[in-house]
Amino acid sequence: MSDTENVTGDVNQPVNDESVSQNELQGGITENSSQDSAVENQEPQDVTNEAVESENAEAKVPENDNKQSDKLSDKQSEEQGKEEQQPSFDGLGLPENVLAAVKKVGFEVPSPIQAETIPVLMEGHDVVGLAQTGTGKTAAFALPILSRIDVSKRHPQALVLAPTRELALQVAESFQSFSEHLGGIHVLPIYGGQAYGVQLSGLRRGAHIVVGTPGRVIDHLEKGSLDISELRFMVLDEADEMLNMGFQEDVERILEDTPSEKQVALFSATMPSGIRRLSKQYLNDPREITVKATQRTSENIEQDYLLVSHRDKLDALTRILEITEFEAMIMFVRTKNETEELAERLRARGFNAAAINGDIPQNLRERTVDQLKDGRLDILVATDVAARGLDVDRITHVFNYDIPHDTESYVHRIGRTGRAGRKGRAILFVTPRERRLLKAIERATKSRLNEIELPTVDAVNEARKEKFRDSLTESLADPQIGIFRDLVKEYAESNEVELSDIAAALATQLQAGEDFLMKEKPKEERPRRRDRYGDDNRSGGGAYKPFDERFNKEAPRITDRNGKELAVYRLSVGHRQRVRPGAIVGALANEGGMNSRDFGRISIFAEHSLVELPADLPMEVFHALDQTRVSGQLINIEPDPGAPAGRPGSHKRQHRNDRNDRNDRNDRGGRGDRGGRGGHGGRGGRNRRDDRGDWNDRGGRGGFGGRNRRDDRDERGGRGFKSDRGHRGGRR
Repeated sequence: MSDTENVTGDVNQPVNDESVSQNELQGGITENSSQDSAVENQEPQDVTNEAVESENAEAKVPENDNKQSDKLSDKQSEEQGKEEQQPSFDGLGLPENVLAAVKKVGFEVPSPIQAETIPVLMEGHDVVGLAQTGTGKTAAFALPILSRIDVSKRHPQALVLAPTRELALQVAESFQSFSEHLGGIHVLPIYGGQAYGVQLSGLRRGAHIVVGTPGRVIDHLEKGSLDISELRFMVLDEADEMLNMGFQEDVERILEDTPSEKQVALFSATMPSGIRRLSKQYLNDPREITVKATQRTSENIEQDYLLVSHRDKLDALTRILEITEFEAMIMFVRTKNETEELAERLRARGFNAAAINGDIPQNLRERTVDQLKDGRLDILVATDVAARGLDVDRITHVFNYDIPHDTESYVHRIGRTGRAGRKGRAILFVTPRERRLLKAIERATKSRLNEIELPTVDAVNEARKEKFRDSLTESLADPQIGIFRDLVKEYAESNEVELSDIAAALATQLQAGEDFLMKEKPKEERPRRRDRYGDDNRSGGGAYKPFDERFNKEAPRITDRNGKELAVYRLSVGHRQRVRPGAIVGALANEGGMNSRDFGRISIFAEHSLVELPADLPMEVFHALDQTRVSGQLINIEPDPGAPAGRPGSHKRQHRNDRNDRNDRNDRGGRGDRGGRGGHGGRGGRNRRDDRGDWNDRGGRGGFGGRNRRDDRDERGGRGFKSDRGHRGGRR
């Protein structure tokens, strides 16, 4: 028997899902205000000068000019009125210490979702917020929670559920960026794929705020390591995505363990029936807040992305930098440590790079930015916080070495280039598991990113040769060239060496032992793993199968009812490993960068599962899934090899009724030839589903005749009924 669930579902998108960058809004307001002020102050100054030159100047001004002046004055008043009405964090009811933390992080003007949600949460109401990713909703619930955390109590007071580990990490980082300036508040992310030891030690030390994925939260609840009996705040972030990924039962299970007296905030991009039911069942008279984003990325910015594995990022970055002509570049990474590490690696490869992050003193950060402005520095490696408000005219390129977890950060990042009408270019690295984030960026920004190819080794080598020739041309103009010419000529004559050989030797010295030409790296072979039982050949979950052995064939193709072409893949985990459809969707979505709409039907059997995925998935996705585990077992994803001989494959159907191995559950033929043990005759009589015949040929042990329900017990092939039990010769 199999459990089959359809997890396909289209998500209704809001009417307008353009991204709003909080900091871009701030920058835009500041820039526009200054420009308008300059325009508005210019003409009155001219009028004053003319009045000094001539006493009759005002009398000579035409009436039309007076009208224009009046209109300008009215416009000025309107602009001033708008500025006065612009909301600020000061008027949202946040305490002074939180406001100070907000200013230190760099936020000045709240986004619409923040301006509407924070006062409601501070009043203690439950909230249902409808807002697209990238509108700043994380701070909308993070700031009210941080305002009311009791630091003296060392138990979880707030729980935030997120559908993916990436989003959980992003939310945790947002909490930590604010809590660093508050002191004493501990934030702990818990998610699948991370070792339990780190999470258990964090829970034992006492975490005030826990951010996690549903599956891992339930694991800790069942282990008893997570106690949410005294929870005060509960947040469901991207609730619609959680339901689409099959986490509805998990979310309800967690909510049932929470105390009844708590404040709940539910955020979703849409309002499907499942979300509506959750809000009615678990929220207390919630206030509904709907916010639509209104800003797009600049059309002056060319946006590209490259699909690359995490371990190949540095090599890919080096190749792109070597063939790209840029004046100045800012490169974004996620953490402070990564800024220093990446800047050091770039300097080792000959690039003029420096790092800025929150740990670097402000005066040193300012000097570094000044170096970028005056041309002494070419590449600045920074975090989002360190680069807030950065405006350098020389920046022609923005490089997203690490993809941001929300579209707000993406818009903020690429806004560092293409300013004031100038052209700019933004390049984004995307790993296979981060495809979901790429789609979210494209959807929210209303822009299509162009996929680029990794520069070839030949292209890089040609660029190096061209730069070498250019450097020789520049060196010929050096005033010291005469001294070195005499030295080289003298050496050539005394040692009978060609001048070209001497020039080559000097160029070799500049390489400092490094290869001038790039070479293709040999492909790394992953070591074959053994499972805990030491068996490499088990067909069940846990035993690692080499990738090349699994993907040496094509996956069977099918077409769903919507005409979408899908391919069938086999996972070596099933009922025996207690696998659920939600766990499969969550694992594949997290590791492979997919979303719920990419999945077709999921069929779970005793020892394996079948999953329908898009037929056009690139091979990089399956490389990313190579070491994925579900319920602690390796899934060993591979194209479905089909059913064993004698049994039709379950994937060979267009509709559910075409499954020959199930066929209305009224004919289980084909299970009859199990030589060696024999069978129990024709058990057709135990006919709860009409006819399970063809069990009668198991050989060796014979059968028990026809067990046709209880009305035919006298026909058991020689065993008879009570009167015939002494005559068992008919076990045939």
